[in-house]
Amino acid sequence: MSEHATRDRGRASMPTYLGMPPFPEAAGKAVADTRLRGNLAHATGTIRDRRLSAVAELDDWDALREAGKQIKDHTLEHLDHYLLLLEEKITAAGGTVHWARDAAEANRIVADLVRATGHTEVVKVKSMATQEIGLNEALAEEGITAYETDLAELIVQLGDDRPSHILVPAIHRNRAEIRDIFRSRMPDAPADLSDSPAELAEAARRHLRAKFLSAKVAVSGVNFAVAETGTLVVLESEGNGRMCLTLPETLISVMGIEKVLPTWQDLEVFLQLLPRSSTAERMNPYTSTWTGVTPGDGPRDFHLVLLDNGRTDTLADQVGRQALRCIRCSACLNVCPVYARAGGHAYGSPYPGPIGAILSPQIRGIGSPVDASLPYASSLCGACFEACPVAIDIPEVLVHLRAEAVEEGPKHPLVGTAMAAAGWTLRSPRRLALAQRLASASRRLVGRRGQIRRLPGPLRAWTDSRDAPAPPPESFRAWWKRTNGGRS
Repeated sequence: MSEHATRDRGRASMPTYLGMPPFPEAAGKAVADTRLRGNLAHATGTIRDRRLSAVAELDDWDALREAGKQIKDHTLEHLDHYLLLLEEKITAAGGTVHWARDAAEANRIVADLVRATGHTEVVKVKSMATQEIGLNEALAEEGITAYETDLAELIVQLGDDRPSHILVPAIHRNRAEIRDIFRSRMPDAPADLSDSPAELAEAARRHLRAKFLSAKVAVSGVNFAVAETGTLVVLESEGNGRMCLTLPETLISVMGIEKVLPTWQDLEVFLQLLPRSSTAERMNPYTSTWTGVTPGDGPRDFHLVLLDNGRTDTLADQVGRQALRCIRCSACLNVCPVYARAGGHAYGSPYPGPIGAILSPQIRGIGSPVDASLPYASSLCGACFEACPVAIDIPEVLVHLRAEAVEEGPKHPLVGTAMAAAGWTLRSPRRLALAQRLASASRRLVGRRGQIRRLPGPLRAWTDSRDAPAPPPESFRAWWKRTNGGRS
């Protein structure tokens, strides 16, 4: 990438969820929550079945999937060119482009832009990028209140909660819980509000309508950006995005640098892939596009914040960079047996599930116990790879990151000693034969019913998380020698 396009390169400052433990500990608590598991099983099962039906309608789904992969890989290979072209086109259309190295810089840019308008409230259309950088919290510190307008995001915000799914952030809540949140935290909610989906949606609609009509500043995410024209694209299902993108006087969009596409023809591929993979719809209900500013139509001022936040470092990894193909459809979450039992909060990141297990450690770095544990939050069954509409080989990246976690993580003091002893033993046939005889002799001490379940002392840490076969009564070398007249 060119110097201009990479001047903001830096490791992400994306915050982990405060106080979150590593995945094994968080998941251990989550799987004990039977209500959470019931909510997840019902919701993910329903979405998964609908998606399978929607995908089966297309005879060329595999070709479409391959096209999406190829477009993304081409774009990432020439990301500097397409980002500069996007900036040029947006600027020519009356917009302003800002480059943000990390979360702190992006938050400062957005806060400064809002303050410049003289207003202290903004409405938001759902954006994973703003969750990634903790924008709502950063704005609150500056005295600016952000109102989520997506129904599920509103539920999460009113409940002082965290999103647990990419497509359905409140998937861990059932209707009764949502009703209770609305009754206690939504000032204009009817006192007799029931848990009927229609009534809950109507209560949210009435609550948000006043915000839409009064807000002068909006913050949005970006699903795709078309470099050849400088056009941005947002896909959503409720119409809240359309209200945010057209009514306010100032629009600020935050976009990860990997969201750019070269042409409108490329966009057409993803407008088929994304709806079927996420909401199981043939066509997205609300697809909004805009190019800069148009006098007398929509916002008077438009700003695009291009967010790096660790993406350039991820791009440099030849194996891990495929995570940047992700179009945030959530298909991998809905087929993942680990996510279905642990839920999204256990991942300690705005990006849960299989994609979060490979994306968060890369853009944040495997420096914290939370991020070092995420590559292990998988059974490697491969269902996520089969479901991904842009063919991200998530299991391959997970194994790759596990190796990095081991390489960069703390080493047990016995590891070096054990590896040196193993090397010394394996360099000599006699020493190896002696070690094999000793292992067979220890069979009765360490084995039970053919398994090693717990080793003594510091070796216990190894067997606490796995079972291993007990040593055989004799080694292959000894068996061969015994059955072949002493010949070795």
